[in-house]
Amino acid sequence: MENLSLETAYARYGAQVSSKQRCLSAIAADGSLVLSCPADRFSRPGVGVRRYSARLSLEIAAQTRVAVLRDQVQKASTEGIQVRPVFITAPKGHLGRIIHVRSDLVGKVVDYDGDSFVVDFRRPPPPPVVETKKRRKR
Repeated sequence: MENLSLETAYARYGAQVSSKQRCLSAIAADGSLVLSCPADRFSRPGVGVRRYSARLSLEIAAQTRVAVLRDQVQKASTEGIQVRPVFITAPKGHLGRIIHVRSDLVGKVVDYDGDSFVVDFRRPPPPPVVETKKRRKR
């Protein structure tokens, strides 16, 4: 796991950050929502699922950034837009915060009530294997 800057982590998904220090979310070039996810807000409700839960009213950020996040989560909820995680692990002792991405996880907003929201992240299924006919040797 590599420790990235927030700007680099968002760029891995094709998104640009508006603030290099406290970006909450952004829309990537492919239309997916890239979301800053503190690692302590995750749970594992089932096999193969990482669930992220948050409340917009508890976000410590400028109200304009929270309003943008609210609009983006609403859009992802109603339109079924994919969500991509940027994991942020809080500082521990003399170690600073750690930021990393998991490009193998794709999320979907499964619950949103205007304040609280839940995103379930899963690995997408592998592409189907296309079998080719083998030629017989003569």
